[in-house]
Amino acid sequence: MKYKIRLMQEADLDAVTRLEASCFSMPWTYSDFQDILTNPNRIYLLAELESENVPQKNIIGGCVLTDIIGEGEISNVAVSETCRGNHIAQNLLTKLMEIGAAQRNITAFTLEVRSRNTPAINLYKKLGFKSEGIRPNFYDKPKDDAIIMWKRNNNK
Repeated sequence: MKYKIRLMQEADLDAVTRLEASCFSMPWTYSDFQDILTNPNRIYLLAELESENVPQKNIIGGCVLTDIIGEGEISNVAVSETCRGNHIAQNLLTKLMEIGAAQRNITAFTLEVRSRNTPAINLYKKLGFKSEGIRPNFYDKPKDDAIIMWKRNNNK
């Protein structure tokens, strides 16, 4: 599977919104993603299939980084169900953290994950995140706890 990772642009909003709706029970809206484009503290990276045979944008993954006073909050890590298992989320997250560190001097990243989402938890651990707390009943549809995970670079 050949894909490229790049920053979201205005022309991607429909495709990104469709991806979000296919991955989450309480998805962000078109206007939520539109706001990212004008917010200097936010970045949305996406993965797009590279294919000359696809007339419309084929966005297969994405994630958000919010710079909160020098700490990076990662959210909305999404990969199309048919494309999972191809290291797309891992590559998106790695690139997102590289950009956050290089362009914004972020040395600590955090995210929240459903306690029952074992594949995501395992990926985050592989990338160096550690569990540092739980938010009981944080998620709805279905109700679930959120595990708060951090990756801190104490070398800077």
